Amino acid sequence: MNLNKTIKHWLPIFLLLFTCSFVLSSPAFAHTNNSEGYSSIEVKEETLTYELKVDLTEFGHAMNKELDPSQAIDTTAVQQYVNSHIKLFADSARIEGRVNKTDIATINERTFAVVDLTYKLDQKPEKLVLEYNMFLDDSDPSHANFATIKMDGEQREQVLTFEKRELEIGEGTALQTSKQFLSLGLEHIFTGYDHILFVISLLIGAKTVRHIFSLITAFTIAHSITLALATLQIVQFPSKWVEMAIALSIIYVALVNIFDRDSKQQPWIAFSFGLIHGFGFAGILSEMRLDVNHMATTLLSFNIGIELGQLLIVLIAYPIILFIKKIRAFKWVIPGTSMGILAFGLLWFFQRAF
Repeated sequence: MNLNKTIKHWLPIFLLLFTCSFVLSSPAFAHTNNSEGYSSIEVKEETLTYELKVDLTEFGHAMNKELDPSQAIDTTAVQQYVNSHIKLFADSARIEGRVNKTDIATINERTFAVVDLTYKLDQKPEKLVLEYNMFLDDSDPSHANFATIKMDGEQREQVLTFEKRELEIGEGTALQTSKQFLSLGLEHIFTGYDHILFVISLLIGAKTVRHIFSLITAFTIAHSITLALATLQIVQFPSKWVEMAIALSIIYVALVNIFDRDSKQQPWIAFSFGLIHGFGFAGILSEMRLDVNHMATTLLSFNIGIELGQLLIVLIAYPIILFIKKIRAFKWVIPGTSMGILAFGLLWFFQRAF
């Protein structure tokens, strides 16, 4: 009788323990805790090499794939996962790696995936920042990575964990920051075709050099304000809304030029739309890792680059517009240009809205 009572008492507990052990040993839960990883990063002139070693089982669990040590690892999936979970910034600019090869290694009787990546650099960076998020938010908050960075004869080492995910080496100078962001501002304005068309539309509606000066000044002051506010994360809007509003600004100014040719563009219009364009200019900076020690230099240099680009556009475009307006045979060119700008504005609006 006592034996029966004992069996009845312990049987549920035994079944519970058996069930738990079976579930935890199933493939869905076959990931490790306290997994380890190793990062070895070295900068060589205009190339950065990264050897990443992570627990194979945990790696497969994080990517929702079952990795077999006897089979080759899908490099495309690995590259996508690594680039989305490991961010490297060379002098504030984000760089992405290309997987050269993958391998399997055994370390301390555990199986590791070995991933060799190469990052191309425009030039040897002054400062390098690593943001590491492998496994930490996906599968194993207890994961730790033993990272080493070598650059310019200097070496930094750090254990990257859930609480401490960043490692940096080097120090960017104010002069280097100025050159970098001045160039970036110039590049941004000349590759931002929507901004170029907006400025040209303002020039088409300008009547005198003094009027041009008032329009460009209003536009510059406005976008400088919102560029700073957005970069410092004081005021921010969804990028989709900003891009749609920029397209609408082009549509509006083009319509004025088409249907009211005698009306001149007003500085307050340039200022209002300049506020919107400033958020657009800040978009590229939001993708970068800005040095807080040189934030003022960064904003000033980037803005100067944009202004120099605008000035070049004005110096090139306005004399051409003025010449065309004076030639009667070319009187169709300005309305035709405005129609083309309107078409681009409508196209961009619908692309960005839908």
